[in-house]
Amino acid sequence: MLELSRRGEDCQLGYGGDTLNTAIHLARHGHDVAYMTALGCDPLSVELKTKWAAEGLDTALVLEHPTRSTGLYAISNDATGERSFSYWRESSAARALFELRGISAALSVAELADLLAFSLITLAILPQPAREALFALCQRVRARGGIVAFDGNYRPRLWNSPEEARQTRDAAIAVADIGLPTFEDETLLSGETDAEAVSRHWSGLGCTETVVKLGADGCQLPSGAILPPPEVLSPVDTSGAGDAFNGGYLAARMNGSSAAKAAADGHRLAGWCVMRNGAIPPRDEEYP
Repeated sequence: MLELSRRGEDCQLGYGGDTLNTAIHLARHGHDVAYMTALGCDPLSVELKTKWAAEGLDTALVLEHPTRSTGLYAISNDATGERSFSYWRESSAARALFELRGISAALSVAELADLLAFSLITLAILPQPAREALFALCQRVRARGGIVAFDGNYRPRLWNSPEEARQTRDAAIAVADIGLPTFEDETLLSGETDAEAVSRHWSGLGCTETVVKLGADGCQLPSGAILPPPEVLSPVDTSGAGDAFNGGYLAARMNGSSAAKAAADGHRLAGWCVMRNGAIPPRDEEYP
């Protein structure tokens, strides 16, 4: 999506999105990453695709919608760096991804992935037949020996009801190997009171490796141990922090690191992200 972020009285135009942010971090860490979505044919969509390619993403699976364009969101931050969002995404091209010519060929490529990552936001913008098609893709990836990672990002305004979101989340957990829920989202969606309850729910549905993100308190590892972040920060902008953690964690796991080492990498990358503006800040010399 296009991203409008406040800079004093002005706004800066960028881009972001939970799975996109994670994909870019994976590419920045040297992995071969393709991103599957849909954009329009308008100049802004073309510019987005060019910028993603410059970040190292393979854009061959980015399909074009003949009449729709990309979505838009605006970020506002309070004094602590915590963000709030306004969305304009109802008619985005990505919502019609599974209806486009070329989707069958794209799915055939995607099922060969070593790692397939998606989120509850991914599912929120898709109609039910497309959700089922995505779950089937997950099953094919796993059948070929690949890994499926699922982030339970919950945005209430994207759903008709909490019950629909819970049912869809649980269906996604059941086809995932790595779970990356955020405790705050899980509490909001289904009332869990501690990270252990979240982990039990996810593992009980078949997700064998669940890392519960705890914000400034760190994360709960699959072992049940709590891993705090390496330092206490005063964030500039918390946009994309969870996505950065995902990117760091998954990059390390795909390189063979332990869950604990991967989570430490995720914390460092999230810490780098929150000290800069935007969901996917430009890479600099301090990038971990």
